[in-house]
Amino acid sequence: MKIRALTCVVAALNLSSLISLAAEHPDTGSWNLLFSPDLSNAVEAGKWKMKDGVLVAGGHETIWTKQSYGDFILDLEFKVEKSSNSGVFLRSSDIHNVLKALEIQVHESSDKSPFGMVGAIYDACPPSKQVAKPIGKWNRFTITCKGPHIGLIFNGEEVLDANLDEWREAHKNPDGTANKFSVALRNYARKGPIGLQGLHGKEKAPVYYRNLRIKPLD
Repeated sequence: MKIRALTCVVAALNLSSLISLAAEHPDTGSWNLLFSPDLSNAVEAGKWKMKDGVLVAGGHETIWTKQSYGDFILDLEFKVEKSSNSGVFLRSSDIHNVLKALEIQVHESSDKSPFGMVGAIYDACPPSKQVAKPIGKWNRFTITCKGPHIGLIFNGEEVLDANLDEWREAHKNPDGTANKFSVALRNYARKGPIGLQGLHGKEKAPVYYRNLRIKPLD
């Protein structure tokens, strides 16, 4: 797994100028809220609820932003329970088909995908290391999307620095492993809504999100 992870690390000068080499999480105090407290800027909020600043799903529905985002930095915190399975969807071209968006996994463990662990680009690129905190503890993601580059700082560690242009074929990752995507990831939309996956998997265990803030770069 560690060898495969190397295929996702690229020399991305543009991205490196946005993320420090020390992999520090940013000060987000002046950034925009991804979702307003009343969820009025959300699409298909369904049974999602915001209480005391914590966003949690009450059903299967994915919650989406009304606004589309292209280049941006998204910062958030999450915590999981046993068997929790969720994800952060990026730049969706069709909010009714989750495979039309990249997904950064938010997971208690893994799933049947070889790259289904927390911090992975689902079914496409594993994180370079596992730094998740125990069940019930808050974790932090800083996700940067800049053109074809996708970066992730996870609990103070840079674990992803991927160039989507390296995904040149449908159903195939750069390391030769198969994926579920009928379109090469290099051809995925570079702008679209951001979503959070609702209760997913057999156990339907909840995931909790807070401090979701975004800084558009375009």
